[in-house]
Amino acid sequence: MTIPNDTLTSITAQLASEFKLTEAQALATATLINDGNTIPFIARYRKEATGGIDDVTLRDFDERLTYLKNLGARKAEVIRLIEEQGKLAPELRAEIEKAVVLQRVEDLYKPFKKKRTTRASKAKDAGLEPLAQLIWAQKLTTGDPLALAEPYINVDGGFPDAQAALSGGCDILAEMVADDADTVAFLRDFTRKNGAVVSEATDAEEKTVYEIYYDFREPVAKIPNHRILAINRGESEEKLKVKIDVPFDPAMLERRYLKNPCIFTDLLKATLADSYKRLIAPALEREVRRELTERAQTEAIKVFAKNTENLLSARPVRNARIIAIDPGYRTGCKVAALDETGKLLDYTTVYPTPPKNDTAGTRRVLESYTAKHNINTIVIGNGTGSRETEECVADFTEGKPVQYTIVNEAGASVYSASKLASEEYPDLDVTTRGAMSLGRRLQDPLAELVKIPPKSIGVGQYQHDLNQAALEIALTASIENVVNRVGVDLNTASPSLLSYVAGIGAAVAKNIVRYREANGAFTSRIQLKKVPKLGEKAFGQCAGFLRIRDGKEMLDNTGVHPESYAIAREVIKRGEVADVPALAKELDVGLPTLRDIIAEIQKPGRDPRDDAPPVVFSKRVKTLDDLSIGMELTGTVRNVVDFGAFVDIGVKNDGLVHVSKIAKRFVRHPSEAVAVGDTVKVWILNIDRERGKVGLTMVGG
Repeated sequence: MTIPNDTLTSITAQLASEFKLTEAQALATATLINDGNTIPFIARYRKEATGGIDDVTLRDFDERLTYLKNLGARKAEVIRLIEEQGKLAPELRAEIEKAVVLQRVEDLYKPFKKKRTTRASKAKDAGLEPLAQLIWAQKLTTGDPLALAEPYINVDGGFPDAQAALSGGCDILAEMVADDADTVAFLRDFTRKNGAVVSEATDAEEKTVYEIYYDFREPVAKIPNHRILAINRGESEEKLKVKIDVPFDPAMLERRYLKNPCIFTDLLKATLADSYKRLIAPALEREVRRELTERAQTEAIKVFAKNTENLLSARPVRNARIIAIDPGYRTGCKVAALDETGKLLDYTTVYPTPPKNDTAGTRRVLESYTAKHNINTIVIGNGTGSRETEECVADFTEGKPVQYTIVNEAGASVYSASKLASEEYPDLDVTTRGAMSLGRRLQDPLAELVKIPPKSIGVGQYQHDLNQAALEIALTASIENVVNRVGVDLNTASPSLLSYVAGIGAAVAKNIVRYREANGAFTSRIQLKKVPKLGEKAFGQCAGFLRIRDGKEMLDNTGVHPESYAIAREVIKRGEVADVPALAKELDVGLPTLRDIIAEIQKPGRDPRDDAPPVVFSKRVKTLDDLSIGMELTGTVRNVVDFGAFVDIGVKNDGLVHVSKIAKRFVRHPSEAVAVGDTVKVWILNIDRERGKVGLTMVGG
């Protein structure tokens, strides 16, 4: 949503304060976003304007900017709506204008919002407002409430006697209290601070994975995110009943509203209690449950996105000529031989697993393929039949110059059956495509995994319970971060990979590939301007992230943006630069930009993923029987969740390092200490052979 610059200026002071920026930085960053520049482009090529904010912080800034834009728009809308009713007092306008959250704006608007028919609206329609005002005034110390209510009897309106009229007047007051923005804010805060999440079993005799929540209670203020998501799932599966229990004291409302003792005091006390129980508490319970869920989902999505980013940033295994095996039982294991570029050389099916257990035949195929295609690496998917297949492969590689490893096959079946896969390999069946995908994941994780829907990659928790739109946005952002940080080979990248480059969407990505197929390899970034629908704006956003190896211009194989080529050539001409700040001043270029240019010139075509941990090959354990308490192992972190990290140590199921066992220091969240793809040293804490689970520690044996 693009907004006028004067409105943008009015909210940048708040953004500057929240993100600890100068107002000039905040305004420049907001303006760049508002003008339609992509986050990767701003992060990489506008460091002088933003002060060097990284892409993750920029996305948070963008999200907050959007919220404040929406807040401002909603304030204006609410003011207009109340003004149209002729009820906008100066004090109310001031309260709306100073609101800092949308919830406060909605609370202030609530009394003026058109409601569906309620008990209070029926009473108002029957003319009971004057009676309600009489009760609320609390001035009468003598008299009979029923007698005072008799003039307000309205048979046709549904209030046939004095008692009904009194009840109707109290319904009006109950709704008025429930619409009081300050009262609701007070009780909301009380609920957040003092309420507890309580769950119980719908059937206490039934054995389910939710048994720890059958008689559960934890403060709203302290319950961790993963427990919220687990309880929500248990409730959705009708295994749990959940509520928010609040230690409400009627005196909290009585102190706010009761002025003097009067003939209506007991009636007012009952009205306040009714207002809380019938109107306020249910609404606040829904709201707090929603807040807890949103908080838990937001954090889960962040963890998922971070895991995805780390997974995609894994080091490629270069020059690997691969036999990729997708294990299975009844239908056998699909085998695909690939050259170092991922090109399919051969494929077949072997049966080292039950029921055939043809290990001899499998070894013959491996021997043949290894010799025929000069194979140096074997990749095995970690699905059904993985460990039996690994035993056969381990025996085969013993004493040979061939290494093997296990790869996570999450999402491989999704890709292999996708429209994209059928377009890429129309003559292959889905199982062969799946095996190829496993091998290519090792050769270039980024290029292969971008073909898979992000939520199918399998490095989060409760992904199917999360807000799918928000999850898609976050995971797409993570992929964009990695793709643009690494850079993309313009002449070999698939449409899937190109679509994540800044300024390029799916349609333009396909146009780039079509242009490449029709005209041959790109020899210059400038040729991009000839691609249909890739205009000047898109070129400016994407050009610096696309690489051309062996092209006409050496700088096309670097992260230097074409807008800075003249400066880069001047740097090359001067050779080694002794005083970078002085040269920046002389060339009239920002210091961060000049430093980036120098770094790119020094290492053209550098892949930052080469700094990632290397792949761990040839595990020395295969089954739980190979493990013992206290054993030291080296493994690869496969997933990071709120309560710990899952590490591949070679057995069928990944071992769990609980957050309390990740480091000797206090770790609030596992992601502070480990990341997906890390190679870590662990020790066996416990082994549950019945359930196939292994507990690990990273703090010593």
